[in-house]
Amino acid sequence: MTKSKSKAVFAPLGLGPLVDTHAHLDHELFADDVEAVIQRARAAGLHYIITIGSDLASSEAAVRLAETYTCVYATVGIHPHDAVQFNEEAYQRLRELAAHPRVVAIGEIGLDYYYDHSPRPVQRAVFVRQLELARETGLPFVVHNREADEDTMAVLRDWGRDVPGLMHSFAGSPAMLEECLSMGYLVSTGGMVTFRNAEAIRAVMARVPLDRLLVETDAPYLTPVPLRGRRNEPAYVQYVVQFLAEWRGLDPKELAATTTANACRFFGLPPLAP
Repeated sequence: MTKSKSKAVFAPLGLGPLVDTHAHLDHELFADDVEAVIQRARAAGLHYIITIGSDLASSEAAVRLAETYTCVYATVGIHPHDAVQFNEEAYQRLRELAAHPRVVAIGEIGLDYYYDHSPRPVQRAVFVRQLELARETGLPFVVHNREADEDTMAVLRDWGRDVPGLMHSFAGSPAMLEECLSMGYLVSTGGMVTFRNAEAIRAVMARVPLDRLLVETDAPYLTPVPLRGRRNEPAYVQYVVQFLAEWRGLDPKELAATTTANACRFFGLPPLAP
């Protein structure tokens, strides 16, 4: 069943400046109303949205969206689901896209052993090549990891050191978190942290230092409470911030300001006017 589109079903919480560090604005569920989605995001206080590439087509679409909307920036990369599409021609096209001034990272890249849409050896090889691309271009990288903790960290130990990295939608163990932090990476979380059965994720996210924390939606997926069942969109990152702040005993406005500053620093976004 297709999730319902999210029209005027939320009220801005007035948390101040926000950044959604991971959304898929090129998704077909946004095809009819992406401009309205962006307008709602701005009304909710979002200054920037990072729209994510997951194959060549979506990477090119992400760049077009970033060219069209001043609050949108793009990443380019090939998701592990689509690793079988990767070849030298694809690498060169990603390299070209990465040079665009609106592209701020390589991603999302990594490993997904839950679905195994691409053979695992192929996933690992493509992950390594794209980490090399991040190093070559000087861009940070954004990691997707699902049920591949051991191999993800093995690749990062060999190829991801000394390059800024972000562990997107982190759901790893405390030990994995500590190693990621020791390697200088940032960690992001989204709607999953608000789910009723997400105690393990909440426990790990409570350990993330505030200067390493980012927030995201992964829109149109993983809609946070209180709008579960609807299509997710960047405006709803405010609910992630509100939930995390309450969980950690923080002022939501302070957490919004902190995660926004972290995002601007990590992605090299223009600083916000005081």
